[in-house]
Amino acid sequence: MSVESLERGNRKRTEVVRFAAEQPVVVQCSEAPGATRTEAALLAAIDARTDVPVPRPLGDGVVDGTGWLVTPLIEGRDLHGAFVDLDPTDRRGVARSFGRFLATLHEAFRFSGCGGLTADESPADEATGAESAPEHGPSLSVGDPADAAEWVRRFGERHAARLPADFDDLRERVRDALRGPIGADGDPRLFPWDFRPGNALVADGAVTAVLDWEAPLAAPPGVSVAKAEHLVVDWYVPAGETGPLRRAFREGYESVAPLPAVERAHRAAAVASAVVDGGGAVTNPRYPPVDRDAAVEFHRAALRRALDGTDG
Repeated sequence: MSVESLERGNRKRTEVVRFAAEQPVVVQCSEAPGATRTEAALLAAIDARTDVPVPRPLGDGVVDGTGWLVTPLIEGRDLHGAFVDLDPTDRRGVARSFGRFLATLHEAFRFSGCGGLTADESPADEATGAESAPEHGPSLSVGDPADAAEWVRRFGERHAARLPADFDDLRERVRDALRGPIGADGDPRLFPWDFRPGNALVADGAVTAVLDWEAPLAAPPGVSVAKAEHLVVDWYVPAGETGPLRRAFREGYESVAPLPAVERAHRAAAVASAVVDGGGAVTNPRYPPVDRDAAVEFHRAALRRALDGTDG
């Protein structure tokens, strides 16, 4: 048996375990047992309800206060490094797949309130924002559910407050975008927090698995469309080259469901949420990743486009 550590996820330890006579598995451990339980419940539900390629849980539990989750090892190249090297046709195909996957998730998971999701053994209950049609096993419920407008404002303000000093001249513009009327476009839907090529595998130009489903949310669909489009379309290629990828992403979504309204507040909050990581450091777009100065310029340009209502 051999064990290989992987750098995947911000709040958990991930290892690949290979056996002499059995198929390899991925073992994830977290000091927050509720997080692994929620991720296991979500992965099982996605596998049961959709064709989105995810690793189906083989088991999960808690040992000495540490949560664990075991899934099969899915082969493929890390799409974070592969995306820019793909043939342009395959790159558009990947963007289209992400759009279709997101719409499929939105159709499969609807909630009565916005907020963080947790696995709950209790039946669905509107008071907790639980799913309207849970499967067998733990349902996914929203803790402290909020209505759409209130949640978008709190979400956006939290990330506006975390912007470093390099963004002081844009911070108030983000807050202004959150102060106006914010409409609701149907029920809150699943918001996979980190839904991006960096958390996916690819083989022969096609996505073979979408990974890392920790910290899922229920949110207005416009917010998750804005965030995913930013991470899939804008993150890897220069602004002047994003048009074909943006069209492909939206076409993929619309192959399953009508594209939801993406309001200025949705896009401003979503783009602001990608500026810094969990430790407060500015995130680095592109591959290979750019340095901090270039990253700041990228995020500033993306925020200006979101606030001005223009695409890259």
